[in-house]
Amino acid sequence: MSYSQFTLLQVKEDFQLQTIEGEVFFPADVEPIPPSPRLLGILDDLPWAIAVGTDKARSEVLINPVLLEVRRRLQQRISVFSGEEFNVDASLGLNGICDFLISGSSEQLAVEAPAIVIVEAKKADLNSGIGQCIAEMVAAQRFNAAKKRPISQIYGCITSGTQWRFLKLQGQIVTIDLTEYPLSPIAQLLGYLVWMSAQALAKSAPEEV
Repeated sequence: MSYSQFTLLQVKEDFQLQTIEGEVFFPADVEPIPPSPRLLGILDDLPWAIAVGTDKARSEVLINPVLLEVRRRLQQRISVFSGEEFNVDASLGLNGICDFLISGSSEQLAVEAPAIVIVEAKKADLNSGIGQCIAEMVAAQRFNAAKKRPISQIYGCITSGTQWRFLKLQGQIVTIDLTEYPLSPIAQLLGYLVWMSAQALAKSAPEEV
């Protein structure tokens, strides 16, 4: 078993999770962040990526450039991994490839703790990725604890590139914001992504011994 095989019901049962649906956890005062000319130039290829419609095209044009913009906004204090194997506990099905993973470390050669944001890419139905994304968030939570870098909240995103949905894991509680946030206006989406990453960075600290 791997991340991709988890449904919402199964991940809840296997890891004794509770879900809260429909709650927006972004503060009302999250400021939009204007995109850089570099990102705007890449997003000019948006019609091409939509027309081609493959996961690879969407990842290259619609998702990865946005996440790298978040990294630049945070002065490279985070790393962005694409298509990275994240094998935490194969006996529990917490193994496989994460579409995108953000680490609260500047190291880019290997995933270092804390893992702070999981991004799962889906071509169309975002609901189909909820179980998988939550399983990867649970893996991130356990990875951080094993590395003695626990953080109180792990964030997750499920995205088609043009639509984004957000989740939060805190303890055994998963909050699922059922709002589908559009890529445009990109400034608002960047604001949310930077806020999530900055929140997780602020709460990360080595475990006291």
